[in-house]
Amino acid sequence: MSYKYNETMITGQNRISQQEWGEYFGAKIHIFRIENSTGAYIELTNYGATLVSAMVPDKAGNFENVILGYSSLAGYIADKCYLGATIGRFANRIGGAAFTLDGAVYHLDANDGNNSNHGGNTGFNSRVFDYAITESGISFSLQSDNGDGGFPGNLELTVTYAWTDDNELKITYGATSDQKTVANFTNHAYFNLSAKEEGIIDHSLKVYADNVLEANAAYLPTSMIRPTGEMALDGELLRKKMITDGDIVNGYNNCFVLQNEDANELKKAALLIDSISGRKVEVFTSYPSIVVYTGDYLESKTNGNYSRPYRPFDGLCLECQYYPDSPNQPGFPCTVLRPGDEYHEVIVYKFGVVV
Repeated sequence: MSYKYNETMITGQNRISQQEWGEYFGAKIHIFRIENSTGAYIELTNYGATLVSAMVPDKAGNFENVILGYSSLAGYIADKCYLGATIGRFANRIGGAAFTLDGAVYHLDANDGNNSNHGGNTGFNSRVFDYAITESGISFSLQSDNGDGGFPGNLELTVTYAWTDDNELKITYGATSDQKTVANFTNHAYFNLSAKEEGIIDHSLKVYADNVLEANAAYLPTSMIRPTGEMALDGELLRKKMITDGDIVNGYNNCFVLQNEDANELKKAALLIDSISGRKVEVFTSYPSIVVYTGDYLESKTNGNYSRPYRPFDGLCLECQYYPDSPNQPGFPCTVLRPGDEYHEVIVYKFGVVV
């Protein structure tokens, strides 16, 4: 994507540019570019605290955008697939669109059948965030009022994007609440490292997990944690996992339990490679799991990167997060955020090339 940026500043090793991109219900929307010393850059917008693009080199040094996005704000406003967006208040599904906390039942938006998904009908993907330019990137902030989407507590969220000379994108989530609540945030970028419209089925994907959450037909966990078995993503081409008799029949929308490593270090979550371009992205996180979603239901009304509407398997998501439906699953890692505590989680996407 190419925009005419009218404001530019140098912060640390980065060159940060911004311009107005339009309005949403009277609020000004901006698009930002953070460019490092190598010429690689990411683009962001305060609409949904969204990752718009990641322009990184292939093995021959050619720069292309490897994140699915739109060339205009209108595309994001019309989007229903959360392209590049910050997800909140609760990433993934909450069964029955309700949960109980200290004896009180909280009813949420049911926007996925009988369940709540990605924060409901007014999730953070369609909110306008405040922003501040930092030494290494941009920090977006949002206040979500008590009762927003049915969730308790006045919640303050900060999402900080940092971009390094090593083409490493670090996303940090910080949040506080004045009441006991539940919280789970992630980024919903769709990756296509080939930057070609053939999609992702010829990418190889390794997920550093021995176990996966068992789920029902509505993608809700049953509470059972199973060995990955035949579902294991061990570095083979996705084509081998997803195609039977020439048809894609087995896409992924599954939550993998990440292997425990040093508690003081980020966990290695995934490695995605496109062998033709030579590009790779390594994923590291503080979260306990990663949801691999191969874009089975991806579609758009607006043309995307390939001068046509998006369609299934154009890109895949690597969503680091807490387990789905955790508020209703006492055996899962706790997602309760208490007054006086601070939510702090990190996702790192490190782009590079295979050598």
